[in-house]
Formats: sequence, C-alpha cells, structure tokens
Amino acid sequence: MKWVTWEQVGVDRMACAWLIMKYIDPHAEFLFVSVGKTPLPEGAEPFDIPGVRLSHHRGHCTFHTMLREFDLTDPILRRIARVVDESDTVQEVTLEPVAPGLDLICRGIRLVSPDDQVALERGRLIYDALYAQFVSEPSEE
Repeated sequence: MKWVTWEQVGVDRMACAWLIMKYIDPHAEFLFVSVGKTPLPEGAEPFDIPGVRLSHHRGHCTFHTMLREFDLTDPILRRIARVVDESDTVQEVTLEPVAPGLDLICRGIRLVSPDDQVALERGRLIYDALYAQFVSEPSEE
C-alpha cells in the first residue's frame, strides 16, 4: 500500500512510518509531498497531515491516533506514543524525560539524510532501539 505525508519528516512522521512498517503494512511505500500540496496523490493513505483521519486529534500526535485506529494495544507502543506526544505536541505536564532528546535526534537524522526515504530508514533504528530499551525496563503497570 502507498502512504503519503509531508516532506521533511520529523519525530512523529518517523515514528508513524516505523509503526506502519512494523505493525500495519510491512510492504508500505512512502510518498512525500510539499507542505500544503493538494490534491494528495490518489490511492495513497495520508498521515500526519492536518485534516486527514490519521493525524493529530484531541491534542495527541498522529502516532497516538494510529494506535487507536489500528487497535494496537501493546503497552510499549503506548509508552512510545507518550514520548512522541511530548516530543511533537505542546504538553502541560511532561512524564517522559527522553522526549526532548528523541525530537533532537530525529531532527538530526533529517539533517544528515539526503532525502526523506533515507531519514525514515535511519529513524527505524532509533524506534527499534527505543522499543527494545522500554521492553528491557521493569514494567510500570
């Protein structure tokens, strides 16, 4: 399936692409469009673009929306959603001290990557590592 998002991927779009490839559509193909470009490519599922189904809703990032829409209930994914929320959206309270660092790393990945596709590939390692670290920690629940 084809998925489309804005170019210049950041923390939420990298997280969403990782989630899509790992849990939703392992054969996903990603397309990137300029910010504000319309119409979007036909036949591609848009994500992290304002006004689409898979975007920010109720004060949460797109990653959080995707967990809900695809009924993904893994507690580690929920924790990653909280980190991405705190990295990508304005929060009154922060619970995850790693959130600013994750945003900084994702911005750096984008800067050292020749294009968005490479940035997503490099970002996958970060999210795989974050998942592995959270799995290795004692459970909060």
